[in-house]
Amino acid sequence: MDIDALRTFCAFVDTGSFTRAAAQICRTQSAVSMQMKKLEQDIGSSLFEKQGRQLVLTQQGHQLASYAKQLINLHDEAFKQLQAGTGNRRIRIGCPDDYARSILPRLVNSLRMLNTALDIQISCAPSSELRAKLDQGQLDLVIATRSPNSEEGYLIQSSQGVWVKSPSFKLNPATPLPLALFQRDCKFHQASIEGLLKAERHFNIIACCGSVGALHGLIEQNLAIGSMARISMQKSVEEITDETLPLLPVIDIVLLHGNHAHNPVSLEQLKSLIEHIKVV
Repeated sequence: MDIDALRTFCAFVDTGSFTRAAAQICRTQSAVSMQMKKLEQDIGSSLFEKQGRQLVLTQQGHQLASYAKQLINLHDEAFKQLQAGTGNRRIRIGCPDDYARSILPRLVNSLRMLNTALDIQISCAPSSELRAKLDQGQLDLVIATRSPNSEEGYLIQSSQGVWVKSPSFKLNPATPLPLALFQRDCKFHQASIEGLLKAERHFNIIACCGSVGALHGLIEQNLAIGSMARISMQKSVEEITDETLPLLPVIDIVLLHGNHAHNPVSLEQLKSLIEHIKVV
C-alpha cells in the first residue's frame, strides 16, 4: 500500500468527504479520487459506498482505518530516526520560470529564516509538469498557477494579466497583431486568442513558448507583442495601455505541499511560510 494514499484515506476518515480531504492535503478532488481508486485496487476491496447522498466507509474501509494511522506513524517515526543526524535537510522546490524572479526568492528566503541548514534543490517547469512530480513524491513544494474556481493549495498572490511590448514597438491598427504566447495550457494563451477573435482584431501567432525568457526575447526584439501576468514582466518590456485590446484575466498563484512522509516541511511550517511570502 502506498503510504501517501493512506494519508489521503485518513484525511477522508477525518473529514468525511473527498472535497474536504482534498482541501486538507492541498490536492484537487480528482487527484484524491485517483489515489483512492488505486488504494482499492491494491487492497482488492471497495473502501467506500454510497449511503444516500453521502459516501461512507465499507466494512473493509473501517478495518483499514483502524490500521492506517498506526502504519503512517510507524513509517514516519522510522523515517525520522533513519534521517536523524544526516546533515542538511534537502527541500525540493518546483517553480515555473514565470515566477522565478519574483516569488521564488521570497520562498527561499523564508525557508532559510526557518532553518539555515537546508539543501534547497529547485526545478523549473510548467505548472502541469510540477504537479505531476509533486504527486509522485519527487518534489516537496511547488509554486503553481491554479485553475479558475479552484481552492487548490495556499494562495500566495493574485496577478492581473497584461499585454506587453518592447518600448520601441509601434502598434499598427492596419496590420495583424504579431503575437508571442505561452503554450496552449496557459490561461493567457486561450484568453488572448478568444478575446482578439471576439474583438474582431486580426492577428498572427509568431511563436508559442514554454519559457518566460524566450517570450521576453521575442518581444524585446520587436518580433511580437505578448500576454502574461503582470508579476512576470521584466524591465525590458512595458505594459500596453491600448483599450482596443481585450482585457485579460487575473490568475491565482499558490503554494502546493507534497503529501508524503519525507517532506521536510510540516503543515505548521507551511502556514508560517505563507504568512511570510503572501501578498494581500
